[in-house]
Amino acid sequence: MKRFIFCFFLMYVAFPEALPDVRPVHTYSIVALDPETGQLGVAVQSHWFSVGSLVPWAKAGVGAVATQSFVKVEYGPDGLKLMGQGFTANQALEKLVSADEGKAVRQVAMIDIHGNVAAYTGSRCIFAAGDQQGKNYSVQANLMEHETVWPAMAEAFENSSGDLADRMMAALTAAEAKGGDIRGKQSAAMLIVTGEPTGIPWKDKILDLRIDDHPEPLLELQRLIRIHRAYQHANKGDLYVEHKEIEKALIEYKKAAEYYPENPELPYWSAVALADIGRINEALPIFRDVFSREPRLRALVPRLVKSSLLPDDKNLIDQIISIK
Repeated sequence: MKRFIFCFFLMYVAFPEALPDVRPVHTYSIVALDPETGQLGVAVQSHWFSVGSLVPWAKAGVGAVATQSFVKVEYGPDGLKLMGQGFTANQALEKLVSADEGKAVRQVAMIDIHGNVAAYTGSRCIFAAGDQQGKNYSVQANLMEHETVWPAMAEAFENSSGDLADRMMAALTAAEAKGGDIRGKQSAAMLIVTGEPTGIPWKDKILDLRIDDHPEPLLELQRLIRIHRAYQHANKGDLYVEHKEIEKALIEYKKAAEYYPENPELPYWSAVALADIGRINEALPIFRDVFSREPRLRALVPRLVKSSLLPDDKNLIDQIISIK
C-alpha cells in the first residue's frame, strides 16, 4: 500500500492534471512482427495485477502496441487507429506523445505491419528504465532491478528459434533471469494476431492469454501456451470429424494429446473417432486408459450416439462402457 501511495503521489506532484488517466503498471514487454507469417504480437510481465488488461494491444494487418509505466491506455487503441490510417509506428507514436501532458512518466512501444518499430521512455520513468529496438521488434522495461534487462530481452529474441510465441517467451524469460521487476512478479500476458486478417476481431486473434495473478506468471504463461497449442489441434480434429475426414482428425487429436498428456479428454476423442469408423481394437486400449484417469467419461459414451459421433449400435456401446 505504501508503494501504491508513493507512485500516485509522485504522479500527482509531477503531472496532477494527468492523474485520472493513468494506472502505474511498471513492467517489461516486447512488441514484435514475424515477417514470414505477418503475425504481430505483444508479450508482457509485471508485478501488477492483470497486466494483460492494460498493456498489450494488437490488430491484424495493422500493428501492435505496449503501453506501460504510468499507463495511458489510449496509446493502445489510438496507436492502432493511426497505424490503420497509414501512419508508421514512428509517426503514430510521435503524434500521440506530443499531445500527452503526462509523457514524462509514460513508456510506450509500437510496431506496424511493415516492421517499423518505435519506442518512447519518459524521463521520469522509474529507474531502471529503457528500451531497445531491432529488426521487427522493440523491447522496453521500467522499474527493473538492473539495466541489463532489456538488452537481455533483445539478445534472447534475436537468437531464439520457433514461432512468434516461442521467441517472445524467450525474451520474457531472459528478462526475469536478469532480475526482472524490482518488486517481483505477479501477472503476465501474450497477445498474437494473424498475418491474414479477416476483419473479424475474434478470428484474427490466434493467441490471447492472460495470467492475472500468479506466483510464477511466466511459468504459467508457458504452460498455457502449450495447452493452447493442444487445443488448436483438438479444434482442427473436431472440424475434420464434422466433415467426416476421420484420418485427418486422428492426426490432430494425437498431436493435441502429445501437447497436453495430462488431460485424458484429448485421447478420448481419438478413441471415439476410431470406434466410429470400426477400428474398435485400436480404440479400446485408449478408452481403458482414459476411464482409469477420468471415470465420468465412461458415462459420456452413450450420449454421443444422438450426435452421430458413435454408431447407434448397442453392442458397440456396451463393449466400450464395460471395458475394465
